[in-house]
Amino acid sequence: MDKEKDGVPISSLREITLLLRLRHPNIVELKEVVVGNHLESIFLVMGYCEQDLASLLENMPTPFSEAQVKCIVLQVLRGLQYLHQNFIIHRDLKVSNLLMTDKGCVKTADFGLARAYGIPVKPMTPKVVTLWYRAPELLLGTTTQTTSIDMWAMGCILAELLAHKPLLPGTSEIHQVDLIVQLLGTPSENIWPGFSRLPLVGQYSLRKQPYNNLKHKFPWLSEAGLRLLNFLFMYDPKKRATARDGLESSYFKEKPLPCEPELMPTFPHHRNKRAVPATSEAQGKRCKP
Repeated sequence: MDKEKDGVPISSLREITLLLRLRHPNIVELKEVVVGNHLESIFLVMGYCEQDLASLLENMPTPFSEAQVKCIVLQVLRGLQYLHQNFIIHRDLKVSNLLMTDKGCVKTADFGLARAYGIPVKPMTPKVVTLWYRAPELLLGTTTQTTSIDMWAMGCILAELLAHKPLLPGTSEIHQVDLIVQLLGTPSENIWPGFSRLPLVGQYSLRKQPYNNLKHKFPWLSEAGLRLLNFLFMYDPKKRATARDGLESSYFKEKPLPCEPELMPTFPHHRNKRAVPATSEAQGKRCKP
């Protein structure tokens, strides 16, 4: 706020307004906005969460087990279902925006890019969502955004938690598109109606890759787990899984069953040492919009 001359930026007002409306166990809670004596003295009083998943993934001695991954993902999906039912798209889902309390409760945070949307859907800028988690329709310049962009990012998060590393760590938009094609095959009008009319399709020469390689990437994952990932990674946004589809997936009903949040590990040693600065390349790129 110290550089602002004309009051609170519209992006901050948007975020504050949204957060004050939202009340869900898996969404970070804005308790109140406190104003001091000066223009720059504006404080958001938030519910306290001990850690974020990105720094945990960087520093954990052993990765989350599959039962723990399921516990985390179910909680994120519940929060997303609540957001989408209230016509809100988060537009920046990633592990660094997922917070976890010492009771194992996972909360989605950082609503700086979130938008309420209506029907018909109005055009929005495609330059949203951190690159590694950005859906192909955004990379190809779509002017309309739906809740499906959050669901693509959810697929990236699930895959990252299962593989213990980012799934699609692109270094540029062109590289990001190429990584998606390598993993899922080349998109076409058959599987993605309207694909050839997307604004930026002409700027990319997509490699010819007829195969979906998710099974090779996760050879140990159950059929139900692969089905869920494939559903989240549908090229056609209209066919992509919704948050409700994710919650109803048989993946969460088979062994290993999701652990209870209270049984999630706690990380006092991680919290008590000073926060590790985001110097590593992975941490930096995971967090950059």
